[in-house]
Amino acid sequence: MARREQTLEAAAQAEELPVEVSLRPRSFDEYVGQRDVVEKLRVYVKAAKARGGALDHCLFSGPPGLGKTSLAFIMAAELGVNVHVTSGPSLERKGDLAGLLTHLEPRDVLFIDEIHRLNAAIEEYLYPAMEDFRLDITIDTGPAARAMKIDLPPFTLVGATTRTGLLTSPLRDRFQIQERLELYSPADLERILERSARILGVTLDRTGSAEIAKRSRGTPRIANRLLRRIRDFAEVEGDGRITRQVADASLGKLQIDAHGLDPMDRKVMLTIIEKFGGGPVGVDTVAASVGEQRDTLEDVYEPYLLQEGFLQRTPRGRMATQHAFRYFGKVAPQSPQGTLL
Repeated sequence: MARREQTLEAAAQAEELPVEVSLRPRSFDEYVGQRDVVEKLRVYVKAAKARGGALDHCLFSGPPGLGKTSLAFIMAAELGVNVHVTSGPSLERKGDLAGLLTHLEPRDVLFIDEIHRLNAAIEEYLYPAMEDFRLDITIDTGPAARAMKIDLPPFTLVGATTRTGLLTSPLRDRFQIQERLELYSPADLERILERSARILGVTLDRTGSAEIAKRSRGTPRIANRLLRRIRDFAEVEGDGRITRQVADASLGKLQIDAHGLDPMDRKVMLTIIEKFGGGPVGVDTVAASVGEQRDTLEDVYEPYLLQEGFLQRTPRGRMATQHAFRYFGKVAPQSPQGTLL
């Protein structure tokens, strides 16, 4: 199946984690964007620290690459506690979760990425830990089985998810703080790029940062990745300085157009426009037509296409907008009355 180039993949790649960690903001003051969310978290963290208690459990949702992990680390740093990181798929047995929980210090932060992928048994095992700070363990089996309760120190669970709808209601309702992170504005991405350039020792012109920002799909992780790729072009084919001309030429070679669309984005939209008359068409049909998984289409491609006004979700399926027809130089179908369908 056709796959997205890693350059515009919002999920973190294993090989880039060391660089990503070095670029991660260390405090609320360094964190750019998500202003309303950050201001509320400042208050919650300050109040919990003043009380000397654990911060309430937090759930962060939104597309990948927007800073959910960074917020977990920042909250732990501001509280002066440790942060322990895991993910839903890696917690396969109850013992995996028990080992993490029993090693927590008072007020520590436990961060579970992709929490929507916890299996049902682990999720139910987590409920008493979140509510009453205890583990219910069954020892032995059959007639000799007996229950044991292990007390846990008060802690904060921070869950991150890209698919809020896949969380069960009992789990979702146990998070007292729930915040959704939105895609970033170009202005915020420019500020992030300027900070990253200083850390990486890259000479970045203001016009260069603006060009990268507007093609970064509203995602800081993608913006930082593009910065590193364009730095390579600038160093090999230029004098190392990233200007608008250098950024534009480099992004052209990466096949990222002026609106931040890559080949698969264009394939998705042109499939809807050319093969299905602009829609409506079911998402499974679109996925099969472009050779992609439905989940990938919904999680990776559609959020940006929806935000930028190229795509609509309707009860009958996906539809291309008038903006999409104009952008791709296509004529929108007309109804018998002469209005746009």
